Amino acid sequence: MNAVADTLPETPRPSNAAAITPARRFGWLLRREFWEHRGGFLWAPLVAGAASLVLSAMGIVLAIVAARGKIQHGEITLHDGTSVAINGLDLGMLTSRMGHEELARLGDGIDLTLIMASGWPFLVLTFVVFFYCLGALYDERRDRSVLFWKSLPLSDSETVLSKVASAILVAPLLATIASILTMFGFLVLVSLVVLFYGGNPYTLLWGPASPLLLSVQYLIAIPVYALWALPTVGWLLMCSAWARSKPFLWAVVVPLLAGILVAWLEFLGVVGDITWPFFRNVVLRALTSVFPVTFMDFEYLKSVDFDVPGAARSLMSPAGVYRNLASLDMWGGAVAGAAMIFAAIRLRRWRDEG
Repeated sequence: MNAVADTLPETPRPSNAAAITPARRFGWLLRREFWEHRGGFLWAPLVAGAASLVLSAMGIVLAIVAARGKIQHGEITLHDGTSVAINGLDLGMLTSRMGHEELARLGDGIDLTLIMASGWPFLVLTFVVFFYCLGALYDERRDRSVLFWKSLPLSDSETVLSKVASAILVAPLLATIASILTMFGFLVLVSLVVLFYGGNPYTLLWGPASPLLLSVQYLIAIPVYALWALPTVGWLLMCSAWARSKPFLWAVVVPLLAGILVAWLEFLGVVGDITWPFFRNVVLRALTSVFPVTFMDFEYLKSVDFDVPGAARSLMSPAGVYRNLASLDMWGGAVAGAAMIFAAIRLRRWRDEG
């Protein structure tokens, strides 16, 4: 009997049954997060960019209508001091009379306008990431889907880290793409107006402006944003894993109450002058770090001289963006965020009730 069994051929394994590597499994988790939240990750920034273009078009039309009467019978003084009376607005004539300095200043103005016009998707990104993290672990407990996901060969670490990566990498990347599309859409919109009034869009817009440079600067700023957003992402995920109900109230009220308590203790003389440092480094970092501007960026804005050519595009320069990595605020918040993400992983392991 045993001899017969030994002579039987082994059942061949399917040749296409490839082992699922951790990287591949993590990729599928990222796809799951995207498809479940593609409305916020993808469509919300695109809609915000489209709304920005629509409002820009309306503003341009209003400006043209308001200025038409003044331009038709007025004079325009050029850089050399001469006055030119024109019947309508001839942008071709104006462009031919502009010197190098005027074109450089025009480029700065266009770059600054592009930054503001393309900022809508980033503003939406702030709310998308905030509320995504707030409900990422709470919602799966509320609808009991956590029981299904825990039945799969997926660890809590992989699940939580996929949500972290979605918040600090996937969502910012999609918002950045939407912002770049908005930027070029705005340039096309203004180019049509320039063509209508006899101007050369390349000489007047595309040449002086730096849309490609700004696009690259937006993309290379994503890793810095990921580090800066860690404390808020970690805090919200921890609240999402811990709260039995109303995670928004816990996430917002607890830091604010802590700040009020510190201010009250300072008023009583129990502690020194620590209210503003506490609000800056604890309350604001826990609630507002998903906004894609750092405290160091605000300080840098105060020192920028916009009269210097190239000042507008230097706002997003790699040197300016990565200068944030030299700040203790950046790394202290990143460490705190990583600790809270670890706490969220531990909380998910046992808090699986609805």
